[in-house]
Amino acid sequence: MGNRTDVTEFILLGLTDDPDLRAPLFVTFLLIYAMTVIGNLGMILLILLDSRLHTPMYFFLGNLSLVDFCYSSAVTPTVMAGLLVGDQAISYDACAAQMFFFTAFATVENFLLASMAYDRYAAVCKPLHYTATMTPRVCACLTSGCYACAFLSASFYTGNAFSLCYCQSNVIHHFFCDIPAVMALSCSDRLQHELVLIDVASFVILLALSVILLSYAMIFITILKMRSGAGHGKAVSTCASHFTAVSIFYGTTIFMYLQPSSHHAMDTDKMASVFYTVVIPLLNPVVYSLRNKEVKCAVMKLILKAK
Repeated sequence: MGNRTDVTEFILLGLTDDPDLRAPLFVTFLLIYAMTVIGNLGMILLILLDSRLHTPMYFFLGNLSLVDFCYSSAVTPTVMAGLLVGDQAISYDACAAQMFFFTAFATVENFLLASMAYDRYAAVCKPLHYTATMTPRVCACLTSGCYACAFLSASFYTGNAFSLCYCQSNVIHHFFCDIPAVMALSCSDRLQHELVLIDVASFVILLALSVILLSYAMIFITILKMRSGAGHGKAVSTCASHFTAVSIFYGTTIFMYLQPSSHHAMDTDKMASVFYTVVIPLLNPVVYSLRNKEVKCAVMKLILKAK
């Protein structure tokens, strides 16, 4: 028997119902989003314009910046609109589309983090074979695989969530159409759907996380064998930056998606969601790129050329 859905639109409750907080929160999110757009699109432009940055590491960083811009743009404008008007109506189809694009680009980031970890492994542990290992063809194949697997996963997540019946409440206790918040409204038995979702999400997350942990385990082993203090410091600094972003991304992702929606406290979920929808896309250009001497030199070169 097919599932019956009477709901034609959902109501997003947004971040807060306190009118006094909406204006300052709107300004805060507007500034964060503006810096996110400038930081990520600026990084892409910088990588395209400076030939010294045409390397595998910056190829992945450019794609990471594109993904951060896209998945932040799938959510943040909705958040700001909700802060302006209060409770916001979103159509059934628009809600499904937002869920699809957000989960797609977030999953691309999941796989890109693994690809970047493998790139660092090849650079640190196999330096003599690095150029032969990380060829443009290999980089293109890895990146294409990230996008293909992510969009396939997003199709499953969205189809799984919207195959449920929604016939009673249409009020989403969240600021965007996130999977747990939407599935919590279903008036049909969702346990089986949740278990399948958890299984697939666990596989996707743990696959990428395993590649990251294995790559960095090998990197740390190589670091311990180094005799150069300068080499030690550079490698540890690179790993520390990466682990900071990885910890934030995977910590919030695992917290949000690897438990049944019945176990979710919606207010807590909102705060966790702010990190991976708004804060992470802002931090990534800083964590991965702006602390890098090559990027700083490229920025200075661009500024001097503009003068």
